[in-house]
Amino acid sequence: MNTIRVLIVDDVPQVRRELRTLLPLVGDIQIVGEAANGLEAIEQAAALQPDVVLMDLEMPIVDGCEATRQIKTGYPVCRVIALTIYNGEAERRRAAQAGVDAFVVKGAPMAALVKAICQR
Repeated sequence: MNTIRVLIVDDVPQVRRELRTLLPLVGDIQIVGEAANGLEAIEQAAALQPDVVLMDLEMPIVDGCEATRQIKTGYPVCRVIALTIYNGEAERRRAAQAGVDAFVVKGAPMAALVKAICQR
């Protein structure tokens, strides 16, 4: 199995730190970068060309849905996984319309997140 290159996007430093620490321990995952808002996510995705972007949907400057749209337009092979506290049908629909490939609720078991990351 090839290493999956992941970009973590979340405006909460603790969330980024926990994911950066835990994900490489539970899968063949390499964290290639981090971003604290949607604009940084767009820039980092273009520069790093990750396999997967873990995208918080509620962020400053550019929200996760708009960042996803721009990333998928410029780099359509990149998978975007929405990682959010919101679990409502409206949020899922909005994320799907933006191009999100999978939806994982924050606080879900790590195995669910790893499974979403590793799906091809």
